[in-house]
Order: sequence, then C-alpha cells, then structure tokens
Amino acid sequence: MAIIITEINIYPIKSLGGISLHSAQVEDRGLQYDRRWVLADGQDRFMTQRENQQMTLIDVAIECDGLKISHRTKDIDPLKVPFDPQTDDNHMITIWDDVVRGVRVSDLADAWFTEVLGKETHLFYQPDESIRPTDPKYSITRKEHTSFSDGYPILIIGQASLDFLNEKLDEKIEMRRFRPNLVFSGGEAHDEDSFRYFQVGEAKLAGVKLCARCVLTTINPDTAEKGKEPLKTLAQYRSNGNKILFGQNLLVVEKGEIKIGDEIVLEV
Repeated sequence: MAIIITEINIYPIKSLGGISLHSAQVEDRGLQYDRRWVLADGQDRFMTQRENQQMTLIDVAIECDGLKISHRTKDIDPLKVPFDPQTDDNHMITIWDDVVRGVRVSDLADAWFTEVLGKETHLFYQPDESIRPTDPKYSITRKEHTSFSDGYPILIIGQASLDFLNEKLDEKIEMRRFRPNLVFSGGEAHDEDSFRYFQVGEAKLAGVKLCARCVLTTINPDTAEKGKEPLKTLAQYRSNGNKILFGQNLLVVEKGEIKIGDEIVLEV
C-alpha cells in the first residue's frame, strides 16, 4: 500500500493556531515559516499553551506581506505582522534547555498580545543567522538545526495511528491535537515509529526520535478547555518509562518542495 502525504501543516507562531497548506518548502530548519516566531514573557522565556491554554484561540494566517493574527472570541482588531521585524532589539530567548537569539517584532505586536493574554508578552522572530542546533545525540551530521519548535524541524504522524487511538476513546479527537507538520495515509498504526531515511517530493527526511507528548494534547483547540484525554488512554499502550510517545521527529537531509499527494518512499 502506498504511503501518501494527506496533510501539510505549519505553525508560524509557536503554540498558536496552525495553517494547512497544499504544498510547502522544506528548509534546513523545517517547513518555511514554521515556528519562526515565538511569544516570550518579561523574562525572555518562551510561552506555550502549557501555561496559557487561551493561546489555542489565537489564529494565524499568511498573507502576501506578513502574518494576520486574530482572536476567535475576543472583540479585538486583527494584528498585522510584517515578515521582517520592525525593531533591531535582539534578545536571547530561553526555550527548554536552549537559548536562542530572537529579534523583537514591534511595540504594536507586544501590546496586542499583552492585552489578549493578560500578561506581559513579547513577540520575537528568529532571523536566518540565528542557529539553534538540534540535540547532538540524535544528529546525523552535527549540523542540523531548528526553529522555535520543541526540538526538531518536522513532526510526522500516520492517520492510522490516530484512527487506532480514536477506537479506544469515548470521544474522538482530531489530528490537530498533536500539531504534526506532516500526516500520511497508508500502512498500519505507528508505522512512522520505524521511519528512518525517506524521500517525499523533492525533499529527503530522516526519522530520529519518537515524540514525547505533554498536556498540550489535552487542550481542546476549539474551546481551550483542558481534559485528561488523550494522554490517559495513550498511557495504557504508548508509554516508555515516564514518556508517552506519539509521532516521529524528523531531520532535514535534503531541502525541496513537498505537496499533498506526494508518496513517501522509504529507503530499505
């Protein structure tokens, strides 16, 4: 059975709404525009839905001259963010165990997010010259790097993996709970666990580490309400030590365009 790409998703601002694409450019640090922006607090520490689940209600769209950011429920005008930051204010942003240089986007963006989230918030962009290496334990060339993602350029999940999980849940959930970049049809549940080197479109990717999941998956992306699933059920059959695994993290081996309908060709 052919393994076919059925979804391509990017999340330009870390932990805010995603965008589904028909095609995308695979760059060294992941899909173009994916998590190149991040929100940080007054101490330059990154912010996610883990601490502020209201972030799930903020949508992001890509327009010809930048991003358009809107809130799904608050009565506030959308925010326009140019692709290029409007300041030269550089900060070192703490994201997990890494420190990454980011450029503050604008006073207007800071004011908008501060009002919406109810706490001091700043929007930063990762310029091309800001390099964040991936974990050397899972590196291929020791030159791989990523954006403001949790740690790797791309995340892939098979539709069969979600279907298998939904068979066990009282209320089915959508794939967007897991925020993958790539989704594919074909194969069996969790086949992505064994992916190593593979070609898709013009790009070549490599699976290097299964993805450990957190409480972010328990937040309903439509309502921002938090529950116990799917982690409660996944813990029954996808636990490894103290981690719950779902999806495979990828490194970029060769850049190029990918699109929905492309076949994943695994190296043997």
